[in-house]
Amino acid sequence: MEALLSLSVSLLAGLLLSRLAKKMKLPAVTAYLVAGILVGPYCLGRLGVSGLGFVSMANVKSYSIICDVALGFIAFSIGNEFRLNQLKKIGRQATIIGVFQAIMTTIVVDIALIALHFAIPDVLSIEAAIVLGAIASATAPAATLMVVKQYKAKGPVTDMLLPVVALDDAVGLVIFAISFGVARAMNSGTVNITSVILEPLLEVVLSLVLGAVMGFLFHICERFFHSNSKRLSVSIAFVLLTIALSKLTFNVSGVHIAFSSLLVCMMLGTVFCNICDFSEELMARADKWTAPLFVLFFVLSGAELEMSVFGNLLMVLVGIVYIIARSAGKYSGAYVSAKISGCDDNIVKYLGITLLPQAGVALGMAMKAKEFGAIGEMVATITLFAVLIYELVGPMLTKIALTKAGDIQPDGATSARHEHVEKMPEHKKERHFRRQAIKEEIKKLMKH
Repeated sequence: MEALLSLSVSLLAGLLLSRLAKKMKLPAVTAYLVAGILVGPYCLGRLGVSGLGFVSMANVKSYSIICDVALGFIAFSIGNEFRLNQLKKIGRQATIIGVFQAIMTTIVVDIALIALHFAIPDVLSIEAAIVLGAIASATAPAATLMVVKQYKAKGPVTDMLLPVVALDDAVGLVIFAISFGVARAMNSGTVNITSVILEPLLEVVLSLVLGAVMGFLFHICERFFHSNSKRLSVSIAFVLLTIALSKLTFNVSGVHIAFSSLLVCMMLGTVFCNICDFSEELMARADKWTAPLFVLFFVLSGAELEMSVFGNLLMVLVGIVYIIARSAGKYSGAYVSAKISGCDDNIVKYLGITLLPQAGVALGMAMKAKEFGAIGEMVATITLFAVLIYELVGPMLTKIALTKAGDIQPDGATSARHEHVEKMPEHKKERHFRRQAIKEEIKKLMKH
């Protein structure tokens, strides 16, 4: 009962705050995150009433399966952006931008934090600076995709944004594994080539292979069903199965083999959308089914944000330097690479701003860094601080950038009620507008 009550309170809190966010012209994602903070352990949860709010971080993490499933469907949706006809137009440019801006961000953050190390060596070690530089490369696909969907963003910047975000995560995983290996080698004095180079490359390659295999199996299985409801059920079943398989880990001759659930699900969506004639229709149906799931995901993400990171002022200082350096690296990296690859002027100007949100992938890297002991704890604290800021500010900046680029129109977020009226037969539509006119007249009379 308590679990169902917590989920219903979370869902309602997110939805109600989204109405306030709309009045303030803020993305719904920001409202969901704020709702999570309000029902989380640092606000409503302090009352200690189970079900009314999340009473502890352990309570929030007990719903991690919802976050795993939501991220899987988000990655599956992003895979839909890798259609071959579109990749022929922007594939080369997206690859250049995706790789260059990730590497550029890591370099800029490394330089800034290593310089800060010499100013406060007792607080920030060089190893921690190197690991944080790698984590900086990661971008959050979830917040970006939600802003794009909410405002029905469409245009050159949006077309480039989603493939770049997807590539960014693949590049980020490799950069992190190499940087983490280098930092551990500096700390211990020994270099392990297997963990530095082989394991991250295997993770990326095997994730893509597993996703491709599941995509082909999905297409074969989908052909046995013809009703929309059954095909939607098959879609959901395959995404859930793919997420489950991506959690498997193996040790083969001392080599740790793991998968990235984001890359696996992206590849599932990519292969399926390129070989199935009905993929767009199925993707659209899956999007409607996952809407409440995504709201819960962002509310839970907000509840997970660690407010205690503000307790140490020196940590806050390191976090601020990290945020400034990462923002500069993302923007300059996207700007330079978009310019070099001959992109549209709006892509050159605004793409970098849309790459600022950071969450799930970065947090996953930070949790991995905890293996480093005290250094890892510090890396996790700085990452949590940055995620808190980026998750609250990033979606709003993404919306502003896409609006200025012309990808979001003033009426981009449309009402389902209005869409329903537009689809009515003419005689019903006239009756509806007559009723609305009568209601308006009644309101005026009541005011007088």
